[in-house]
Amino acid sequence: MAGPTDPEPASLVVLSVPDQAALKRLVASGTDLTARVRPQADGSIQVDAVVRPSELAGLRSLGATLAPGTPPPAKKAPQSSAAPDQIVIERAVWYESGGRYFLSVEASSNAGAAATLSVDWKGKKGTSGQARLYAYEDAGVYLGHEVGGPVLTEQQPFWVTVTSASGGTAQAKVTRWPGGERPDRHGPGYEKDFVSQYMPPAQLNERIKSLHRRYPKLTDLVELPNLTNGYRRHAMALLGTPPNAVVLTSYAYGSEGGNDLSAEVVTPGAPNRPLTVHANGKQLTISLATDGSGTPTSTVAQVVAAVNAANGPRVRASLYRTDPGAGILEPVPLTQLTDYLKAPADVSRKPARVLVLRIGVHRDGSRTGVLAYAQEHAREWVTPLVTVEAAERLLRNYDNDRATRRLLRETEVFIVPTVNPDGANYSFYDYNFQRRNMRNYCPASRSDPAQRDSWGVDINRNYAVGSLHDGYFGASSDCQSATHAGPAEHSEPESRNVIWLAQKFRNIKFALNVHSYGGYFMWPPGSYKLDGRVTLPRPTPEQEAYFLRSARTIEEAIAAERGTVTWPQKTGPVTDVLYSAAGNSADELWYDFGIFGWDFEVGNDIYDAATGRWQPVGFQPPFEEGHAEAMEFASGLISLIGVAADYRKR
Repeated sequence: MAGPTDPEPASLVVLSVPDQAALKRLVASGTDLTARVRPQADGSIQVDAVVRPSELAGLRSLGATLAPGTPPPAKKAPQSSAAPDQIVIERAVWYESGGRYFLSVEASSNAGAAATLSVDWKGKKGTSGQARLYAYEDAGVYLGHEVGGPVLTEQQPFWVTVTSASGGTAQAKVTRWPGGERPDRHGPGYEKDFVSQYMPPAQLNERIKSLHRRYPKLTDLVELPNLTNGYRRHAMALLGTPPNAVVLTSYAYGSEGGNDLSAEVVTPGAPNRPLTVHANGKQLTISLATDGSGTPTSTVAQVVAAVNAANGPRVRASLYRTDPGAGILEPVPLTQLTDYLKAPADVSRKPARVLVLRIGVHRDGSRTGVLAYAQEHAREWVTPLVTVEAAERLLRNYDNDRATRRLLRETEVFIVPTVNPDGANYSFYDYNFQRRNMRNYCPASRSDPAQRDSWGVDINRNYAVGSLHDGYFGASSDCQSATHAGPAEHSEPESRNVIWLAQKFRNIKFALNVHSYGGYFMWPPGSYKLDGRVTLPRPTPEQEAYFLRSARTIEEAIAAERGTVTWPQKTGPVTDVLYSAAGNSADELWYDFGIFGWDFEVGNDIYDAATGRWQPVGFQPPFEEGHAEAMEFASGLISLIGVAADYRKR
């Protein structure tokens, strides 16, 4: 049974909201949303989220409910008697995966979201079919209609006709997706598959150190300048039964003496005694005041004040959450303070030095630089494997593969397997859903032990362009929010480290921020101001075309690994295909440094032929699936390096 110091358990669930406005309320509330967002047949939207039971009532007030196993039937939209609307087919593509064909269609109507659109297709061997298109609105702005997810077809589709209930129609030929350039051909001796398990930060660091030792002529090891807070917490104890309780917090971190402290609350067993606080070395004794009958009379608030006023205690005291402390504190047996951290003793509690493996023949800034960095979000265990696998392939194949030699001669690659090692350790050893780092900015009223899984800063909301502090949407000032942006831009050493790389190595022109899960490939702009949906400046048409052309080439390499395809409707600017993420790193790299900043969300949905539905993979899938994701997205990263190798020729 959970006790008063145990965090409330969290679960990965599917939420249903009625429309985009409700989704925006979820984002604004700081709800811990994943990148898996799905329009449904009835016009509603489903999104995966990490939720605690106590949060459900608040979510319902925002319009969100737990999604049923089967979506309800689609509600028929009202038909208009107006003149036929104008239909534009923005994209109609097909792809093959697992021996099956899938169709994706995006279209727009000048009637906006009120239009009722459907698509008919014709394909190979006389096959045909029909599906509905659903309006996609964001922050009250109509962005078009699309199928809810790729539609299974019997054969390769050739032509589509989009028809509106108002009489509008448009036709287009269906093209293959991704349709990018084929990956470089590797020689028969090409080696891959070098990751065999999920790795916590210490193993990741040792892995890149060993690669540097083995390939000293092709690598440098760069130590980033900003030490993290460390995998450490102040020790705590709860004296009493909440809410009638005192919260003790050590001044020292648990690993630096806080865990050695203990405290007790005693009654003197005599009448008319004053409240006293006595510190004897590492033990704190609180002796309660009594009345004429010897009954304790000290309130919680009085005990808190006495502890904080006393000389000698190595702890500070606070009330339990918002309780005023008017209740009488009861005696408490000797209680050990603890930081509640569960990692083995050989896992360092000290501030961490983030390492970068710099790879290339010419490591002098003369070649186009590629930055690949992972695990800004601690719970995304697959993402470091993508970077490590790519590093292994580049170095191990240099001597025997012509294509690899070209990459290392024409580019300079910077690999950061884990941006957020503190949070990653917490995810591995304490709370697997940990998203943020381990800096607690909460006041005492929100810092009792049971809330310890809700502290930290979302590193990918802590950057300085399009941030919450600039008025952009998609991050939170709430210290317990999943998207807590921190007290200021770049308040965290983790974000400062990423930007230091961009400042120090000006040859970096490409950056890939590896996240999971959901199967996206995205680029700036990544945030907007909610009122009017004013995004950061969009790339020029030429830049946008380059982003998309490069993305299709990279996605081609991903698909070549095991046939898993990143959906076309999940390829594009963050604000168009996902939601606003204020203060993300790709935006700062693009707008302040001119670096082409991409985001992977590894972990494409898997089609379940038995149910006809797409299944999510989660943050920490069974390693067999995690391994497959690492293999395919490492191929995508290698392809990105190939794009960079051609950059100087543009």
